[in-house]
Amino acid sequence: MHTHKFLVKGGQKLEGQVRVGGSKNAALPIICASLLTDEPVTLTNVPNIADIATMEHILHFIGVKTEVEGNTFKIHAKNIANVEIEHELVSKLRASILLLGPLLARNGEVRLAFPGGCVIGKRPIDAHLFALEALGAEVVDDHEIIHIIGDKLTGSKFTMTEASVTATENAIMAAVLAKGDTVIRLAAAEPHVQDLCHFLNSMGAKIEDIGTHKLKIKGVKKLHGTEHRVTSDYLEAGTLVIAAAITGGSVDILDVNPNHLDIFWQKLREVGVIFELGEDMVRVLPSKELKAIRLQTAVFPSFPTDLQAPFAALLTQAKGTSFIFETLFDGRLNYLYELEKMGLEPKILNPYQAEITGPTKLSGASIASCDIRAGAGVLLAALAAEGETEISNIYYIDRGYENLDEKLNSIGAKIERVK
Repeated sequence: MHTHKFLVKGGQKLEGQVRVGGSKNAALPIICASLLTDEPVTLTNVPNIADIATMEHILHFIGVKTEVEGNTFKIHAKNIANVEIEHELVSKLRASILLLGPLLARNGEVRLAFPGGCVIGKRPIDAHLFALEALGAEVVDDHEIIHIIGDKLTGSKFTMTEASVTATENAIMAAVLAKGDTVIRLAAAEPHVQDLCHFLNSMGAKIEDIGTHKLKIKGVKKLHGTEHRVTSDYLEAGTLVIAAAITGGSVDILDVNPNHLDIFWQKLREVGVIFELGEDMVRVLPSKELKAIRLQTAVFPSFPTDLQAPFAALLTQAKGTSFIFETLFDGRLNYLYELEKMGLEPKILNPYQAEITGPTKLSGASIASCDIRAGAGVLLAALAAEGETEISNIYYIDRGYENLDEKLNSIGAKIERVK
């Protein structure tokens, strides 16, 4: 997988229609939440990507039966072995941290090596441990692994230490089977957190005020099996919209939930992109002139950090100086050094802030993808560049997007995957 590269021939106008796949960030916690019942669960619209396959390996390791066919993922966690999940299994997938809540609720104990994954800053796990301790779990002091005990979880009222998505998801998964009522304040409210809540409710959980920063959960004794369609990926939708805009194309993007992207549409309008929203689609039309803006990331419903690099690629073609402020992760602006090789002259003010002046004539170069979303960002820049761009480390892009190259090629891009 690691040895593949993309060769991108820039300057092609994208045209036609393309469909958005299921959300990776919703599918991973929902797969983990399937462990909360000993009955079968069927998930549809699950993206067929590396991270999902890695999670499936981990489930097999703890004795869970799975069956995958296309985008349908069946899970039956009749029995779950109470074993330590080794570093080798979780080192490639930061999302394996999402096993803490469900395994604790099912087995009363969880032992997990520290997860790996993307290289965006060191994401600490304090917020997870705080939430689980608030529900009565005990963290065993062990520097080698994460070891938590808690066979009698009890509902409680608490405020998250930060609006962390995965920590909120772990708190929800532990709370649904805890005894009594739980109120989680400063809960993350991203579309994938909402989808997890809807999934759990379909299993018999009682979660109220979904989509707000204050969740109310009534604990239940048991959850049952269910069928659920994973929500479409608003991050992929945003990436495809920018691909159309940056190439001056006219594209219909289908299977979009426009409500997941309110601030994104607002920023596109500010930049001068012309588009029309339908009930579950967006039509992007050729724009005349793009204008520079200020872009600041924050937790949902503010601008998503995962669309910051793709949006910055678009800003390289906007007139004037745009200001980018990444408030969530350090290391998220590293892709600017790659865009420099293509002719951009960014001003990196510090690890969180940068200025991009445009419009810049980008030229093909040999560049690398530094994380999932940075990979999408440099790929979009390559679509707008003159000549051929070679992108290495596309393993990252494959981890977050199902067949992104094929989807873009279906609407007129020229991307070749080579070994």
